[in-house]
Amino acid sequence: MSFIIKKLAVIGTGLIGGSFALALREAGAVERIVGIDSDSANLELALSMGIVDEIYEDPCAGVAGADVVFISVPVCSIAAVLRSIAPALSPGCIVTDGGSVKAAIVSQCDALIPSLCCFVGGHPIAGTEHSGAAAAFAGLYKGKRCVLTPGQTSHAEAIDTVARLWEAAGTVVCKMEAGHHDRIFAEISHLPHAIAYTLVHAVGTADVEGENVLSYTAGGFRDFTRIASSDPAMWRDISLMNKEALLASIDGFTASLAELRRRIDCDDSSGLTEFFTTAKKFRDGLI
Repeated sequence: MSFIIKKLAVIGTGLIGGSFALALREAGAVERIVGIDSDSANLELALSMGIVDEIYEDPCAGVAGADVVFISVPVCSIAAVLRSIAPALSPGCIVTDGGSVKAAIVSQCDALIPSLCCFVGGHPIAGTEHSGAAAAFAGLYKGKRCVLTPGQTSHAEAIDTVARLWEAAGTVVCKMEAGHHDRIFAEISHLPHAIAYTLVHAVGTADVEGENVLSYTAGGFRDFTRIASSDPAMWRDISLMNKEALLASIDGFTASLAELRRRIDCDDSSGLTEFFTTAKKFRDGLI
């Protein structure tokens, strides 16, 4: 395919940003890719791996002349990054992000973006429990979905450009309102991570006659809790930024768990069968 843009600046050359760069390079969608990162060792690794063509620790120097800037840093830092690079953005530059919380980010970034530029919120629904440039790979996004959450500064041409980049990376693109996005992903992403961390914490601190309970875990426990190996700082930020939606999701889960407890406590055999069967039908429907 022909180039969609000439210069892409990726701020945060880890799993998400690095994989985006590799996917676009493989697709031939970008002529030149600049990597920007506060971690110099990670930045050098990204260069040596061919993820980016040149590197900068100074964000303002790195974004100069960029057609698109992709911000891939912890969600609580995205607005601060945009604030710092805003004076260096070229007129017409499109800024987008990969954060999994959208309402607060879109609102903050709309207020910070220079008048001749625009911000398009984005969330690629992909990832692993690993991080850093070493974890990046070109196929991360293939067959996955990317949600775009346009804001007040997102004009149609900019939305189309960002969508084409994500499609070139292998995703299926959809659009939705930022608050609606946050309520959905509190249920299907943020809550599962919170539960996985909580389960490991509960079992790891359980006192069962002095035994190290975790030493007896097998495939089921490890599969269920894999995502609890994700970056704690990232999930701290997501939990706080999407606080209201996540608390509502936790309340809903707590009610379901209480209902399960009640059925066990009452020796409700048919009720337990119905509870587990309903859940199994939902789970089987995902396959």
